Amino acid sequence: MTTQLPGVDDLFDHFRAFRYSVFRLETLQLYAGSGEDEGIAAFERGDPQPPPDPAEDEYAGMVRAHRAAGKAWQRVHVVREPLSDYLAYELTWEYGPHVAAGEDIRIIDATHGWPDDVPSEDFWLFDSRHLFDLRYAADGMWLGVEPVTDVGHLAEACAVRDAAWHQSIPWADYITRHPELVRRLPKEA
Repeated sequence: MTTQLPGVDDLFDHFRAFRYSVFRLETLQLYAGSGEDEGIAAFERGDPQPPPDPAEDEYAGMVRAHRAAGKAWQRVHVVREPLSDYLAYELTWEYGPHVAAGEDIRIIDATHGWPDDVPSEDFWLFDSRHLFDLRYAADGMWLGVEPVTDVGHLAEACAVRDAAWHQSIPWADYITRHPELVRRLPKEA
């Protein structure tokens, strides 16, 4: 049984309708309940990567189409080392195909301190004017999304995006510094 989370339809509408940019800030070290359980289990066992599920294919296709239209698709993930098994999985099996599709993913290593100007709150930002705060439980389970209309909060999110982007390094640079991650990359990455 699939349960629709609060705010999801509005968020998904923006993926189809944004005009020039989408940005995602990720700050958790573990996300749960996203349907990745089979892939995570295979990753942890050292099995080959299973075929992508239809949602992943749809996401990659959407990224490719928007990038071909000249739109920016960006993400920054703040991580702490040692990486959790989940993060190792996400950085390789999930992000590899996203980067191959055209998503510009960057990493901030916060092992020695969280950046002061990057709060630990996840969000999606579309065209610098449509903001969606993401809500998670303590265990990383996604609870829903909240559209934000407050202009001050929107301006703060734009400043956080700029600060996170400035302090991050490209995904490929981060990966190449970690041979244990390079070995786990899917072939298309």
